[in-house]
Amino acid sequence: MEESIAKSKTFIAPDGKSRCRWCGDVPEFLPYHDSEWGFPVGDNQVLFEKLCLEGFQAGLSWRTILAKRDNFRAAFHDFNIDKVARFNQRDVTRLLQDAGIIRHRGKIEAVINNAQRARELIQQEGSLAGFIWRFEPAAQPATAAQTLTTSAESIALSKTLKKMGWKFVGPTTVFAFMQAMGLINDHVADCVSRAKVERARKAFKRPGR
Repeated sequence: MEESIAKSKTFIAPDGKSRCRWCGDVPEFLPYHDSEWGFPVGDNQVLFEKLCLEGFQAGLSWRTILAKRDNFRAAFHDFNIDKVARFNQRDVTRLLQDAGIIRHRGKIEAVINNAQRARELIQQEGSLAGFIWRFEPAAQPATAAQTLTTSAESIALSKTLKKMGWKFVGPTTVFAFMQAMGLINDHVADCVSRAKVERARKAFKRPGR
């Protein structure tokens, strides 16, 4: 947090309202925090993209990934699952030469592999989103927000994906994904976005239900 879970509580943003402290670290975090982080997502492609980007983040900062996100989207055809699943070794070579992304062979090959596994999962389950949202935790109290880096649910989802052949989906990576995609509301109690996210979660129709 994704990189600042250990930091405490809130900061006062330029509009005079409290936000999660991590989004005050650099200017580009604030709009991401206010418009994306924690809001529930039910779109297969968006969920797949975020899982891929969390995998690329492993060992790096979210600021690095966020700054390159548009480049990642261009390089991976907006993370269209079917298109990425058809990538071959020529695509790997092309991506390793793309200075706009993280040129890590293992992570690039993991995205292609995971697209193939996602396609299989969708064929079997009908929806990547429906499958992922089965792992939604019980409601988390605001007092517990941003105190964890894994959970029983992120461990379970990580293990299940790994059994299906997915890569770069460890429990910490999956927990950050669950935070960002709204499977939990991990905004701290005094953050102005917590109530907005909670309203969005209440109105959200869970995929497959």
